[in-house]
Amino acid sequence: MDVKEILAHCDHTLLKQESTWEQIKAVCDEGLKYGCASVCIPPAYVKQAADYVGNDLKICTVIGFPNGYSTTEVKVFETEDAIRSGADEIDMVINIGWAKDGRWDELLEEIKSVKASCKGRILKVIVEACLLTQEEKVELCHIVTEAGADFIKTSTGFSTGGATREDVALFKSNVGPDVRVKAAGGIRTLQDAEDFIRLGADRLGTSAIVKLVKGMEVQGY
Repeated sequence: MDVKEILAHCDHTLLKQESTWEQIKAVCDEGLKYGCASVCIPPAYVKQAADYVGNDLKICTVIGFPNGYSTTEVKVFETEDAIRSGADEIDMVINIGWAKDGRWDELLEEIKSVKASCKGRILKVIVEACLLTQEEKVELCHIVTEAGADFIKTSTGFSTGGATREDVALFKSNVGPDVRVKAAGGIRTLQDAEDFIRLGADRLGTSAIVKLVKGMEVQGY
């Protein structure tokens, strides 16, 4: 698979707590240079980044991140604030405890509420697959589909595990035709990226792929 094609699937990501504006700006520069799908950055930097890149790069940010257990009202407020600041895409974390409790109706309503707050922007729903049973993963595929979200996303990258090939294949097989899959967490090689795309991931949440490509350029590949 062509490297440019892989990069076009990447949400170039920097979500470390200690991230500075200079680091965020560098990620934006890289996202622009390498033709990434978006940059995924902390909410506090969304307005500054949106002003910096203009209409040349999509800005993605996170809601209820990384634990997912803030209230629905807080997630809605966070989403509205992010959209006002210029976010083009929202990656929200579900209440994982509700999934473990089988509170599917509440999860459905929460995702619907956040989707409505997106005002037409893309919504990706992070389900933190490493904490779920197979049955819970399948049920969440149905919930995310019913809620009208645009993507189901495997992981925050801040829990006990990241994306797996098995989970991407499972999600692709169980979401509706209008829901895409985002693999995130632990995508460290071009082979990883290509595998996930071939299994059905439309987006990759990663900081490593651009670094790899930059390294290849330095080495003259």
